[in-house]
Amino acid sequence: MEVEVTDDVKREMETERAQIVHQLDDWLEIPMLVLSIIWLALFVIEMTRGVSPFLETISNVIWIIFGIDFAVKLLFSPNRLEYLKSNWLTLLALALPALRIFRAFRALRLLRAARAARGLRLVRLLTSINRGMRSLGATFSRRGFGYVLMLTLIIIFAGAAGMYSFEKGVAGGFVNYADSLWWTAMIITSIGSDYFPETAEGRMLCLLLSIYGFAVFGYVTATLATFFVQRDSETAAERGEPCISDLHNDLTDLKARIDLLGERLARS
Repeated sequence: MEVEVTDDVKREMETERAQIVHQLDDWLEIPMLVLSIIWLALFVIEMTRGVSPFLETISNVIWIIFGIDFAVKLLFSPNRLEYLKSNWLTLLALALPALRIFRAFRALRLLRAARAARGLRLVRLLTSINRGMRSLGATFSRRGFGYVLMLTLIIIFAGAAGMYSFEKGVAGGFVNYADSLWWTAMIITSIGSDYFPETAEGRMLCLLLSIYGFAVFGYVTATLATFFVQRDSETAAERGEPCISDLHNDLTDLKARIDLLGERLARS
């Protein structure tokens, strides 16, 4: 009997913890979205022009807020291991800036001139985009066309910053961020460009951008087609002409008549 009571108490505690995490998500939804966008914008500035000490301080403060938010949610999570498994990219996004903030890792400064630095920036870029995507998805609960549009804009600007950071030092690379932004937009829209990345990190990022653009292009095409079909149906109804909904109703009525005729023939 005592075991059953203990199990019930554990279930109640897990339920209360899950409710606390859910309430925290609801309360911090908009602030975390704003901070995620600001943090990603600062990272874009860092990759393209470099940040001033003031902007670096702002980025560090936002990083600390994200760390506190993650730690509190992990503390109240009913299953901490499952929470870490489902949010490992967020944890990685919080861990990477620590290499820059804590000056004890002085040996890592050598990576700035090494090839490993580009790989580190690529991982930071992907994890930062993932952070913004999760915050954006929490705000746009239905994840409709508005969510896809906002996410695409974030990926274009962040992806362009990554491509500029990787390809600005190679022969025939990007001269400025504007050229990289135009090239990224062409990749996302599946139009393409005559420039091919030279660095391994640039090629990997180009592949990811192309895959995303291919997936989003189909969704946007289907959404626009649905919009114009509905618009055409409304316009036809205003003119008194038959539209798709009328044809659907006529086919439904015709099917019902055929079924009724079949029943009468079966009886006779």
